[in-house]
Amino acid sequence: MNKLTFKYFAKSLIVITILLLCIFSNNLMAQSKNPSPLHFPTPKNIDNMLFYIQRDPNVNTAIYAINYQENGKIDKSNPIKAYWVRYAEKGEKKDFSYIQRKFAYGIESKSLDNEEFEFQFVSYKKLPLTLKKIGSDQKYHVFVSVNQKRIQVEKIFVRIEGGSFWLPNVKYAEVTGIDASSNKTITERMLLK
Repeated sequence: MNKLTFKYFAKSLIVITILLLCIFSNNLMAQSKNPSPLHFPTPKNIDNMLFYIQRDPNVNTAIYAINYQENGKIDKSNPIKAYWVRYAEKGEKKDFSYIQRKFAYGIESKSLDNEEFEFQFVSYKKLPLTLKKIGSDQKYHVFVSVNQKRIQVEKIFVRIEGGSFWLPNVKYAEVTGIDASSNKTITERMLLK
């Protein structure tokens, strides 16, 4: 190899190394912002949707919606209906299985008064949420307090890394919605213990 070829080879190797470092460092930065390798769809055109939950390890999305009776009034004994939109299966709508409803994604609720309910997830009872009518439109919304902030919930992301079916290793949950004090979009992270 002559000197000119060697210099060209050395410069090319340096350029390739710099490019690889840039690519990997950008991926690491992007991963620290959103550690999930999945790209989650945003549910659209879902009747009476209050909020939704997405989590690793797949893009299937749990939808939580107002449960209206045939007469158009909320079902006070079961104010929220929950089900899957299975994006991994062409967006098919599917009810939770018995195990999912009783041990993971289901909710327990109680009426506080005619237009307000308190509920929690069966799998994490330390986080009380409130369902109530507010605003000039008098529509139902869900509220939760996270890190001393009152949030009108739009979505929840649960980061799961390993574990088992019965005991997944939940690293954290992020609640995204509208900050009740500033009226701005906010995301707050909770470490679940």
